[in-house]
Amino acid sequence: MSTRSRAVLFSAVAAAAALTLSACGSGGTSGGGGHTNFITGNNGIDTVAKGSREAAPDLSGKTIDGQTLDVADYKGQVVVINVWGSWCGPCRAEGKYFAQVSKDYAGKGVQFVGINTRDTSATPAIAFEKDEGITYPSLYDPDGRLMLRFKKGTLNPQLIPSTLVLDRDGKIAARALQALDEENLLRMIKPVLAEK
Repeated sequence: MSTRSRAVLFSAVAAAAALTLSACGSGGTSGGGGHTNFITGNNGIDTVAKGSREAAPDLSGKTIDGQTLDVADYKGQVVVINVWGSWCGPCRAEGKYFAQVSKDYAGKGVQFVGINTRDTSATPAIAFEKDEGITYPSLYDPDGRLMLRFKKGTLNPQLIPSTLVLDRDGKIAARALQALDEENLLRMIKPVLAEK
């Protein structure tokens, strides 16, 4: 095996291990130590002050229903990104809240986007969204490549489910590494939506 082949294999194994370790978490804590500029609140929601935020990476590709989507097209709106899998119990627990809040905030400057990960087929993902009443688009990311685009040390999605809120400039303003109910989801959205 060539050195290049070993390096590619090692990278693939490391990425798979990282996703396996982070699969379907029930929440956790992460700190804002070092120079990450984020603060962990007591409710498990990490936030970044407006002047210290990092831009979200390119989040584009095919959706679970075969459409093309680029999150950058929603610049100017607050974007709520939920990383989920149909196989994930906590994702199922929070699905109804995301469906309801996305409908309540439709037309109010908030766009929801899902990132479906580790579903080997889009069929269970589509069934999940139908069962939960989710009408917003979800990027299909079966191998977790979109999650790996986030820079280390930023508010990146480290567990499934993870939720990120992007400000109107496409920068990461908040993150939760746990299933959210309606109250905590709104706790993430409202401060970013209120920014001028």
